[in-house]
Amino acid sequence: VLYTADTDLYALIGDAMAGHKMSAIFVDEAQFLTKTQAWQLARVADHLNVPVLAYGLRTDFQGELFEGSAALLAIADSLREIRTICECGRKATMVVRLGPHGKALTEGEQVSIAKATYLSLCRRHWEQRMGRFPPAP
Repeated sequence: VLYTADTDLYALIGDAMAGHKMSAIFVDEAQFLTKTQAWQLARVADHLNVPVLAYGLRTDFQGELFEGSAALLAIADSLREIRTICECGRKATMVVRLGPHGKALTEGEQVSIAKATYLSLCRRHWEQRMGRFPPAP
């Protein structure tokens, strides 16, 4: 089901459950939830007794938390990290947005609807690509 920032997810799921049993709710791209929607999903788990599994990025290309991610990190019953590997072999914890010529973009809207390329990197290589710290010798 598609939703917008104005969608009341508790009401939407509650209505969908009328006469139907749901085993679980899966939310992809959960970083785009609003804080209110994150709380609505918590209420689905607590009051409608349906487990909610939300998947998404923690931070944007500038290293800042998304609103939905921040709320979910604060109120989630548990967290499971899906690991990604940097080009150097270390654990990737950051993401960089690449411009048309492969250079890291350091400015721009948090959410871009334009086709963009993203690269998962460890923090060290993210800082280097973003020009925040000189490359190691």
